[in-house]
Amino acid sequence: MHSPRISFYAAVAFLTIAMPAIAQQTPAPAAPKFDRTGVRDTSIFAPLVFPTPSATRAASGAPGARYWQNRADYDLKATLDTAAKSVSGEMVFRYTNNSPDTLTYIWMQLEQNAFRKNSLSSQLYSQGSRWNPGQFEGGDKLTRVEQVLAGGGGTKKRVPITIREGETMMKVPLAEPLAPGRTATLEMAWNFLVPEHGADRMGRDKSLYEIAQWYPRAAVYDDLRGWNNDPYIGQGEFYLDYGDYTVAVTVPVGYIVAGTGLLENPKDVLTPTQVSRLDEALKSDKVVRVITADELKSGAARPAKSGMLTWKFRAKNVRDAVWAASPEYQWDATSYKGAYAFGYYRPSAADLWTESADMAKMSIQEYSERWFQYPWPQISVVEGPVSGMEYPMLAMEDHSQSKQGLYSIITHEIGHNWFPMIVGSNERVYMWQDEGFNTFVNTFSESRRFPKDGDQMQRAASERGAVEQMMKADQDGPIMTPPDRIAERSLGIAAYVKPSVGLQLLRQEILGPDAFDDAFRTYVARWAFKHPTPADFFRTMEDASGHRLDWFWREWFVENEHFDQAIDGVRTFSSGDTNQVAVAYGNRARGVLPIRARFTMSDGSTEDFNYPAEVWSTNTIRYIRRYSFVGKKVVKIELDPDHRLVDIDRSNNSWTAVTP
Repeated sequence: MHSPRISFYAAVAFLTIAMPAIAQQTPAPAAPKFDRTGVRDTSIFAPLVFPTPSATRAASGAPGARYWQNRADYDLKATLDTAAKSVSGEMVFRYTNNSPDTLTYIWMQLEQNAFRKNSLSSQLYSQGSRWNPGQFEGGDKLTRVEQVLAGGGGTKKRVPITIREGETMMKVPLAEPLAPGRTATLEMAWNFLVPEHGADRMGRDKSLYEIAQWYPRAAVYDDLRGWNNDPYIGQGEFYLDYGDYTVAVTVPVGYIVAGTGLLENPKDVLTPTQVSRLDEALKSDKVVRVITADELKSGAARPAKSGMLTWKFRAKNVRDAVWAASPEYQWDATSYKGAYAFGYYRPSAADLWTESADMAKMSIQEYSERWFQYPWPQISVVEGPVSGMEYPMLAMEDHSQSKQGLYSIITHEIGHNWFPMIVGSNERVYMWQDEGFNTFVNTFSESRRFPKDGDQMQRAASERGAVEQMMKADQDGPIMTPPDRIAERSLGIAAYVKPSVGLQLLRQEILGPDAFDDAFRTYVARWAFKHPTPADFFRTMEDASGHRLDWFWREWFVENEHFDQAIDGVRTFSSGDTNQVAVAYGNRARGVLPIRARFTMSDGSTEDFNYPAEVWSTNTIRYIRRYSFVGKKVVKIELDPDHRLVDIDRSNNSWTAVTP
């Protein structure tokens, strides 16, 4: 009689070489590629090549000992002309060169030029699409650009700017070279017509105005690319330096203004009752109605009857400043740990928006408690025609159709105050590094507000299902693709959902929640108010979690792998009351993930067996395990029974014993 152990090993050998039907379905490994240095490892587990560490960016993923970034401070003035539907602006701009290089010019962004008929955006996107201005003829009209000469007693010199036709970038040659550690001061004046639909990032609706991308903004000069002067086309958003802002917005007296920063002159623009209500809101976690619908209707909401009023805001250490204004805004306020949470909305939206201030408060509370404390004195959500757009301390949302839908948009746009307003990544190139991260943290916030609609894991499962469907249709693409090169129909998956799903997999299935959360918080803290790259994120997550993740970064972010685990074969043997099982787990795609297997026994009990993704490192096609069970037989084996992973073909995920 043969020994059961010998028979079992024979079965294992059989599983590795004698599965002709399965072999036909399993892709052959890629042929190795050669170069002059020898054989190059092309497997999914090959070391991922990161940029060489430097004095500015350490191998750990932290900012280096000599990390630097430049600074942009603005004093801004805006006047709204409601008859002409235009904004005129003036600014004093101070640009501080903290780099080791002497700069002879500054690149500045004029995003309003995207709304010219001959703009690159209008030529790339069809008329009527989200990013095409259609027949609207807008654009910035600069009336003055001067440099204040250093040591010149306030002497100013006109600057001969250069703007290429159809472009959104302006080259500003400096009258004096800007040496390291020095500051250049520029003064500018300009005006532009406000588009009705400003690429869903700004616009107007009757008497309401949401004003963003409204002043010449300095591009970022960094240690990796020098000037980041990529044009604004539409899908790619913004990359900006930090600085201090003053913003003075002059509007007709009937208007209520929301803006980035804290209102500095409330007594000039509000009634004594409204000022008192604001003071009350700062001490309360309940919602206080600062300006009510009845006061708007009676005229008691405004301190004067005619003329113009100037609202003054101040913001520190932010990367942008925007504002919104309407004569119909009701204004609600509450607070969280000394920070105001404001909601501004018209009476037509009051059915849902009366909870907006509380929604804003819960959002900053969730992200503060879980990831990083909210650093600014207020957060505002403003209702208007923009369906959803984020700026420092201010988020724009439309009316919405339900409380759940409204909170989803509010908490998403407020979440952007962490990514990229606190963690200042380059949205123009790596949209996923803010949209994907933000989509991920939103699942926690949404489940907190509406737990009956699904917990965080259930919301993440819904996103995984969407990614699976895109992979099955072969309509997904590499996450690292710059946003302006992603098809509009695929942008939501590539920049939002797929990165979120990747982070969820990393948290739940690979690192574990504790290790992931600690590493993710480390990333946020290291790069708060700085400019991280994807490599800085990858390195920090490895450094803080203690895991090498080359394979995961490659398959999920850099390349575009698909995932298909299978049960390639099962052999069972009995010896007395001991039943032995050999299982060949198959991997029929290039991407690898952990193995989650559930065994159902003849007595109805189940046992789960989980293996990390690294088990595929020596053979990415097949992984074999042997099991022994006393007193019971295996009747069924399922892979990923709870659908926690991504798998494009689940028809090969189970094995059932043949009934004799």
